[in-house]
This record gives sequence, structure tokens and C-alpha cells, in this order.
Amino acid sequence: MSDTAIIVVTYNSAALIGACLDSCLAHEPGAELVVVDNASQDRTPEVVRSRPHVRLIANTENIGFAAAVNQGVRATTAPYILLLNPDARLLTSAQSMAEECRKGAGAVGGKLANPDGSAQTGFALRRFPTAATLAFEALGINRLWPNNPLNRRYRCLDHDLDAPCEAEQPAGAFLMFRRDAWQAVGGFDQAFHPVWFEDVDFCKRLKDRGISIRYTPAAVACHVGGHSVKSLDWADRQGYWYGSLLRYAGKHFRPAQRRLVCVCSGAGLGLRLLMQMVGKGDLAAMIPALRIFRLAGRTFWKRTSCA
Repeated sequence: MSDTAIIVVTYNSAALIGACLDSCLAHEPGAELVVVDNASQDRTPEVVRSRPHVRLIANTENIGFAAAVNQGVRATTAPYILLLNPDARLLTSAQSMAEECRKGAGAVGGKLANPDGSAQTGFALRRFPTAATLAFEALGINRLWPNNPLNRRYRCLDHDLDAPCEAEQPAGAFLMFRRDAWQAVGGFDQAFHPVWFEDVDFCKRLKDRGISIRYTPAAVACHVGGHSVKSLDWADRQGYWYGSLLRYAGKHFRPAQRRLVCVCSGAGLGLRLLMQMVGKGDLAAMIPALRIFRLAGRTFWKRTSCA
């Protein structure tokens, strides 16, 4: 019996989940394999049920990524849990990640590759965001000037992804963690709903407790990226991303840092909203945007962490 459980959270993932599960069955035979489906409206549950030795947990509503991960962990018993996105497929076994866990790492990231075989530089491995980093993200500066020093440090553009290392924030798309480490920090924070920043927050809380995080390029997965996010409309995508960014800032930054992020988030969203309204005449986008402006205001004036 394997000491590894694999958890895949799905949402309208029918086009990709079959290849993901087939790769898990091929490279990790004997592992507990659980799919937590967040009320997909396509054929995802049917595709999952067609694979042998895969347990499906079919939620009747979208409870969010973090809650689905916690649900999957509770449904398994193995000491090591591999979190894998449905748009990823294993190209190797994950045993090098498990070995790092046996040596004491609380979490381990593996190497993510694009479909053409190139490494997903800037995504597979990152450092924790600072307030300045998130200010640049919120304002879109990192997109316009990707080689700026803050972005290079944040996205580990100075690191060779073929070299193992102590890590801060490996991508949640291909992340193994020890069950006892997950328990020590109380699991994933379900307030990051429905998506974004929950894996960053999880790794930050591990590090804050002195729990080691490693990166190993010996475990490789091919990752398409963003398949569920692409189905969101503009307003929902902005609302979820800015909302989770502000939640992270509220938990982990001191008041002055948090306020910088709040101001830049309001300015960045305001600019995006103006472009959306002028370019596409999308007046309905104002409603979710107003919710984020209110959240930014509440986070700005909070005196203490919202953790």
C-alpha cells in the first residue's frame, strides 16, 4: 500500500481530468486517488467514474478550492498528500517528493513543465509576496514590466528550476504535504473563496511555524494552466483575485503594508473597471467591483490581522 494520497479538485474539468487521472494511475499505482468535484456542470463526474480505483466526492455546490482540499485530506488516510491540478499530468512518480517529506519537509513542490517541455519559470516556484510585490501586482506593473527587481525576486526568475532547494511558495498545482503539517496549521484557510492565494497562505503558515518547505525537480508534471479560471467572466475573475489578495494582505501584513496594498488594489481595480466599461460597455461589472472597493476599505482601517 502506498504512503501517498493524491487529491484532485475539479470544476468543469471534463476535457483534462481523464489524462490527469491516467497519469496518476500509471506513475503512482496503489496511491489513494480522490477527486473532489465542486458541482461541475459538464461531464467531469462521468469521466472520473470511468477510471478504476478513483474515489469521487461530488459536491452539490462549489465550496471553493481550499474547502475541497480539506475535504479530500479528511477523506484519505495516507501520511503524505499530493495536491494535483486537473490540468496537470504526472510525467514521473512523486516518490522524490515523498522522500523529502520522510526527511522532515512539511511540504514539497515539484517541477512544472509546459506542454512543449519548457519549465514553467515564474509559476512553479515563487517567494512569498511582499506588500510592494502585491502593490505592483494589483497595479499591473509586473505585467507591463516583468523584469523589474521586485518581480524577478517574487517569481524566482534568478533560480535554476533544475536545482533542488529550500523553498517558500511552490505552486499548489503540484504540491505534496505531510498530513501532520496540514493538521498543525489547521488545514487550508477556507476564507480564500472560491480560489487564489490559499496555497500561498498555507505555505506561509507552515514557514511561520518553522516547518520546512522544499523544491525538487526530480518530480515532474506537465501543466496546462488556468483552465477553470478561463471560464469565469471578467467581473468574477477580478472579484475573486482582488478579494483573495486583500485577504492575504489582511492576514500577513502590518498596518502600513496592508494599507499600501489596499490603496493600490483600489487604484488597479478602478483602472481595470474603467477600461472594461469604456471598451466593452460592461456597466454590470460595477456591482462586484463595488464589493471589492468596500473590502479594501474595511481592510485598510482594520487595526489587527484578520487571521
